[in-house]
Amino acid sequence: MIEFPSPSWRGYELLDSGNGEKLERFGTFVLARPEPKALWDKSLPQNEWNRLAHTRFRPGAGFGRAGKEDSGTWEMLRRMDEQWHIRYRLNREGGSDELSLRLGLTSFKHVGVFPEQAPNWDFIYRKCLEAGHPKVLNLFAYTGAASLAARAGGADVTHLDSVRQVVTWARGNMEKSGLDGIRWVVEDAMKFARREARRGNLYDGIILDPPAYGHGPDGEKWKLDECLFEMLRTVGSILAPERSFLVLNLYSNGYSAALGETLVREAFGLGGAPAADAAGTEASTAKADRAFRLSSGELALRDSFGKVLPLSIVVRLER
Repeated sequence: MIEFPSPSWRGYELLDSGNGEKLERFGTFVLARPEPKALWDKSLPQNEWNRLAHTRFRPGAGFGRAGKEDSGTWEMLRRMDEQWHIRYRLNREGGSDELSLRLGLTSFKHVGVFPEQAPNWDFIYRKCLEAGHPKVLNLFAYTGAASLAARAGGADVTHLDSVRQVVTWARGNMEKSGLDGIRWVVEDAMKFARREARRGNLYDGIILDPPAYGHGPDGEKWKLDECLFEMLRTVGSILAPERSFLVLNLYSNGYSAALGETLVREAFGLGGAPAADAAGTEASTAKADRAFRLSSGELALRDSFGKVLPLSIVVRLER
């Protein structure tokens, strides 16, 4: 399964990719950023990239070091705003909800939005609408597009990130989108999940988008390879056993959809993959009289020349 943002989304476009870079349009501004997965040649000549781009990210001395691989500076090529907004429409039968997402140039290559995540936003929105009024927890929640999708779908949302400035950014996105009522938490994700488990609190939806490396507000260390399975087991104890969903997104190089699905199966005690899964198809399985659906795949972008750029893997559990 490979999923892409809807071609009807006018706020974002991957113009070209190759030679370790991607050329992207966010609203009215065009950015050139490093992309290690773009191993092919660019389709446009370099002088056309230079003509189109408003800014280009230049990696710094820390580039390639664990935890610092994205650090650097932006080289301004044409005049542009320091902050700007793009909009994303969440469609539903009989209407739509629109998110407003602020963008800005950070020293870590990111701009506040990961556009390949749009299929996850749509999935979360649909699941929350179906559930009526679910309770959703978003861990490692960054600037909150997934939180906004859940809230727009009618969920009671707890948004957690360990960086206060990022949570402030997410709150601004909520207000700009005409939403309210999200619960904001600045804390270490593992510490919070363990506490919720001790208290017996359950959620109808849990979203996880953990980084390869990270730190909690009190210096707690997160390393994906060492902490992910324990996190998933803890999350398994606070996800409601029925009418619930999990979204796990992973960016780490070397991880595959099959690995992510196996992690979820083992952490949640779902057993081995049925024969249909081995053929690469989604399957519905029953265990202990409880039905669930587990699917996995890749989230990708397609540039204007048709080249497919896979950027993350996703595992979704529905029960």
